Amino acid sequence: AVDLVGAGVEVAALIDARKGSSASAQAAAEKANARYLAGAVIKRVRGGQAVKGVEIRDQSGKIERLDCDLIAMSGGWSPTVHLTTHLNGKPKWDEGLAALVPGSLPPGMSVAGAALGQFGLASCLASGQAAGAEAARACGFTPSIQALPAASDESTAASAVWQVAGGKGKAFVDFQNDVTVSDVKLAAREGFRIPEHLKRYTTLGMATDQGKTANANGAAVLAGVTGRYVGAVGTTTFRPPFTPVAIAAFAGHHRGQDFRPARLAPSHGWAEEQGAYFVETGPWLRALYYPWEGEEPQATVNREVATVRTNVGVCDVSTLGKIDVQGKDAGVFLDRVYANTFSSLPVGRARYGLMLREDGFVLDDGTTARLKDDHYFMTTTTANAVRVMQHLEFCQQCLWPELGVQMVSVTEQWAQFAVAGPRARDVLQGVVDPAHDLSNAAFPYLAAGDVTVCGGTPARLFRLSFSGELAYEVAVPARFGETMMRAILEAGAPYCIAPYGTEALGVLRIEKGHPAGGELNGQTTAHDLGLGKLVSTKKDFIGRFMAARAALTDPARPSLVGLRPVDREDRLRAGAHLIPRGEDATAKNDQGYVTSIAFSPSLGHWLGLGLLSRGPERHGEIVRAYDPLRGGDVLVEVCPPCFIDSEGERLRV
Repeated sequence: AVDLVGAGVEVAALIDARKGSSASAQAAAEKANARYLAGAVIKRVRGGQAVKGVEIRDQSGKIERLDCDLIAMSGGWSPTVHLTTHLNGKPKWDEGLAALVPGSLPPGMSVAGAALGQFGLASCLASGQAAGAEAARACGFTPSIQALPAASDESTAASAVWQVAGGKGKAFVDFQNDVTVSDVKLAAREGFRIPEHLKRYTTLGMATDQGKTANANGAAVLAGVTGRYVGAVGTTTFRPPFTPVAIAAFAGHHRGQDFRPARLAPSHGWAEEQGAYFVETGPWLRALYYPWEGEEPQATVNREVATVRTNVGVCDVSTLGKIDVQGKDAGVFLDRVYANTFSSLPVGRARYGLMLREDGFVLDDGTTARLKDDHYFMTTTTANAVRVMQHLEFCQQCLWPELGVQMVSVTEQWAQFAVAGPRARDVLQGVVDPAHDLSNAAFPYLAAGDVTVCGGTPARLFRLSFSGELAYEVAVPARFGETMMRAILEAGAPYCIAPYGTEALGVLRIEKGHPAGGELNGQTTAHDLGLGKLVSTKKDFIGRFMAARAALTDPARPSLVGLRPVDREDRLRAGAHLIPRGEDATAKNDQGYVTSIAFSPSLGHWLGLGLLSRGPERHGEIVRAYDPLRGGDVLVEVCPPCFIDSEGERLRV
């Protein structure tokens, strides 16, 4: 009342429902130049769209009308008990305060002062000193008890008025959600007699204040209706946030770098320490390369590629999509979503898989390992992880709900690192516990299984290679990701190990002829990519019939080829059109385009992959790589897409 007067508001009256007058309340009324009515209550509020006045009933029952346009209410002080109710802590009812106060507390928690229901200054100081001394003793110290400043306690006792008897019209309990006393009574008649049920039936306490102004009143009304003591009614569950926060504040603005949150690989902190240069890869921020001081980007990539080809390198591949597939029909399910067969895959082995859309075009590729008879572990490309998961969920829920199979995305649960190069086995033997035999005979190419690393940490090991070299992928729970990266580097130090980023990874896969983003563009088929032999003719799968359409099996379709410049000094550029040698650069003569390019430090010149009409038939032919936007016109030789170790001997040693 005093603050309102100070703000220029005229206060008509201060109505105190307590039977006896309060000296402090009377003093406040006098200071506000307002009438003080002790033992009175508001029986009725007048007005339709706005408050116009009130009817006041005094202790004798006399009714008085008073004009006003605002009613401000105070229900006394209530401790903030939210944190004390976590871990099954239970508050208790304090009749003197007419409020809940901390009761049984979570282990290790102490409460003092107003949070304990002691609102007087002297009580706050004393309880704070006592709690601090007890905490000191619990930590093994001897507390030093100091004299407290002189202070007195103002009475904070409350005389609760839960509702005014004899009132007419609606009596609101929750003013934000417009819950009335009659709503609470109806909920009780319908059997909703505990606060959690009452809340959901009436929405009492669901507004932005989360019940801070309504829950106590609602519990008291419910107690009265059901004939219970208000302290026995209980409370709803207290959940964060304590202070209401708009959902938009959590989401933030959607522009620039904040259009969507950046997802960080498990070794991101370590990569930052190494001065890595990062690039957005789908929703992830990945290390593009790891430059040394004063080193040019191309020199860095060349060094990283050469390290993998001659010694050993490590790359964080945690961003690949990972999907855990389990159930008695898991193999049958995978047979239906993959073009090739997985139900016959032995336990402890992995297989490259190709997934088609319903129209017969390639959706995604990746590897899937069989860990148990009914347990498979699938990986997808980084860019298509969400799309593949949505596709699998649709197939499981809508197409074949009768199959006993469950799946869950575990991309963020596993940190996974590729260790590639001739010395990869030597490095892994320094990380994987000695009980596991990593010899070629015991753990051959495409083997997979559970292992332990670094003295007992559970892990999974896959012998897979995206680089074409002897390589492994080791996966550990994501919380061990950065530690695992450091352990691999420590074990690889004697072999001159070095980290490599996504740029070097791209060079390695182009040298090996693996299709990736540039080739998996939604317009290519298995035959276009040279993967027609993977497509099973003995089973049904998504995309099978549409993939067999004449237009998708036409030999004249652009198919995957390798490209190398006739003049080894020439540079290739992705997107260049492939035109027959000696022909004009017109749309009529356009027979394909360059999909991916890289400078190969292994071969000493640029090379590329492309899609060329009748490509496999034209190995050895010279064509033009025409790039009008950047002024490029280079003669290139068409060749098989694999430039290094075409027999695959290196990855099987």
